[in-house]
Amino acid sequence: MDNRLELLMEMEQHFDNKDEEYFKKLVNHDDLVIRTRAVCILADISGEKAIDSIGQVLLNDSDQLVRHEAAFSLGQLGFKRGIEALSRAVLNDPSFFVRHEAAVALGVIGSEEARKTLEQALNDDESEEVKESAMIALANLDYISHVKRTNKFTTLTGG
Repeated sequence: MDNRLELLMEMEQHFDNKDEEYFKKLVNHDDLVIRTRAVCILADISGEKAIDSIGQVLLNDSDQLVRHEAAFSLGQLGFKRGIEALSRAVLNDPSFFVRHEAAVALGVIGSEEARKTLEQALNDDESEEVKESAMIALANLDYISHVKRTNKFTTLTGG
């Protein structure tokens, strides 16, 4: 516990300096608390440059909570480059918790590129939570298609 607190204090200093490389290393730390924080911080300080690193966490981390936070972060970033990793997670992650969040994130990004994946999840996923998340995400895609714009409102209605 003391080591974690010390590391969190160190992380805060690196956060203040926007030390992207430091947090890219921490996404592989042994402590899931540290990995989770590192993913969220990396998204905040690096923006689009963090997509590949966060996508790797989403697809490869051993902990479902860390993968969930990676999916959430990719959705919040809102870049189409995150769609591939999110789609793979929706279709393949063993945890419904992660599949749900990845589906929501695809809705938040709001790109038609995600429609096929979301329709597949809606029709085929074993989890009602994932199906509902896909339904919400698809409703957002339909809305964006209808109004032909994305804005703060559309990112909030993605799930």
